[in-house]
Amino acid sequence: MISISEGQKIGVGITGFGVFFILFGTLLYFDSVLLAFGNLLFLTGLSFIIGLRRTFSFFFQRHKLKATSFFLGGVALVLLRWPFLGMLLETYGFFSLFNWKQLEKRRDLLGSSKAKTEHRAPGQRLPS
Repeated sequence: MISISEGQKIGVGITGFGVFFILFGTLLYFDSVLLAFGNLLFLTGLSFIIGLRRTFSFFFQRHKLKATSFFLGGVALVLLRWPFLGMLLETYGFFSLFNWKQLEKRRDLLGSSKAKTEHRAPGQRLPS
């Protein structure tokens, strides 16, 4: 079993509150104060969970600088009370940081049900 330190437990709680405030701020028509508070809590909680050094090394890798600039630029725009544009930039940066396109390629390589049905002729049954 994985042991979690007290600081990491606090980080999970802080991150959870950050996600809650981001979702709640989005539901309240992009309330900039809630979104800004959620962003700050999320980043603080992440640094509690994985540590400051790992957080900086994750965000500032050479091949992730574009995604980091979009994500942190979105956070800055939310803090400057441009919530809609900031959340758009943040979302793009978040998905780019975690490289979702590569995950989709891996899923297709493993074989999804959609890929299996595309190559089937009408009326043809799948081999069992």
